[in-house]
Amino acid sequence: MSTIKLSSPIAPDRRRFVGGAAMTLAFARLVMSGSAKAQPSKTALTGMSAIKAGTNTSFASLKQIDAGLLNVGYAEAGPSDGPALILLHGWPYDIHSFVDVAPLLASAGYRVIVPYLRGFGTTRFLSSETFRNGQPSVFALDTIALMDALNIRSAVFGGFDWGTRTADIIAALWPERCNALVSVSGYGVGSKTSGPLPPEAEHQWWYQFYFATDQGKAGYDKYRHDFSKLIWRLASPKWNFDDATFDRSAAAFNNPDDVDIVIHNYRWRQGLAKGEAKYDDLEARLAPAPAIAVPTIVLEGDANGAPHYPNDTLYRKKFSGKYLNRVIAGGVGHNLPQEAPQAFAEAVVEIAAA
Repeated sequence: MSTIKLSSPIAPDRRRFVGGAAMTLAFARLVMSGSAKAQPSKTALTGMSAIKAGTNTSFASLKQIDAGLLNVGYAEAGPSDGPALILLHGWPYDIHSFVDVAPLLASAGYRVIVPYLRGFGTTRFLSSETFRNGQPSVFALDTIALMDALNIRSAVFGGFDWGTRTADIIAALWPERCNALVSVSGYGVGSKTSGPLPPEAEHQWWYQFYFATDQGKAGYDKYRHDFSKLIWRLASPKWNFDDATFDRSAAAFNNPDDVDIVIHNYRWRQGLAKGEAKYDDLEARLAPAPAIAVPTIVLEGDANGAPHYPNDTLYRKKFSGKYLNRVIAGGVGHNLPQEAPQAFAEAVVEIAAA
């Protein structure tokens, strides 16, 4: 999980990562990766039947490709010459968060790419000598490397949790690679912690403090399945997912690097673990929380049990381009793409048309 819910104001440099109704959409032509590309149907989602969460349980196509430091596992759907759409999951989730979204948008003409992040699923490090780094900027660099490997110049991005942070970093630092953005739970570019929060806010980060201990690392390793399932329940208290739904995602946590990546991520954010010096310049660019100028729609579930901002007041100015904000009703929690796939897909189409 990646966002903060606050009952009182927060210093702007403290954990800056805080991280609907059916729409009738007219889909405009997009200028996307490479030269002339096939475009999505002009009717886009307007002529399609609504999809219910849980309609799909698997992806039609799973692939592997060397990209940067990784051999990346990813799902792909839709026409190979369609405009690119990259969907990014968080922790403790996986590509199945988009299992209903991907075919919906593929049928609308998108080339949909859904990668396993480092430490998840079938993604592996190419070298056993590579430091298992979980600092936020490296996930963005992994994604840029994947785009290069797939010959994708630019794409629409959608993400939640760690995926929100990753997509937002790309949109902020490399806007030429990001055509439009669906950012769940707000502005995700963050920094290391720099001071205490009020007790109620700190309480919501209990797992972060647990991970700061040796017992926490050992406990997450030993009880990874049960720990992750607990997070799902807390983060989406009104989502009645079944065991099969969870287990499909939980298989991704058996990655041999999962524990190291997750623990390093949260310890780095608390200043308890070092990053790599080669990323210092990148982190310096992120430290001021740069604005995002690409067209963006922020989505939030009305029943998000994860730490998150109650509204967009504190981060609205971080989006300097076209901006929309919607709360998705119906008991939707933190895993918004999987819980409300139709709303997420419609948001992609709408903001891409901007």
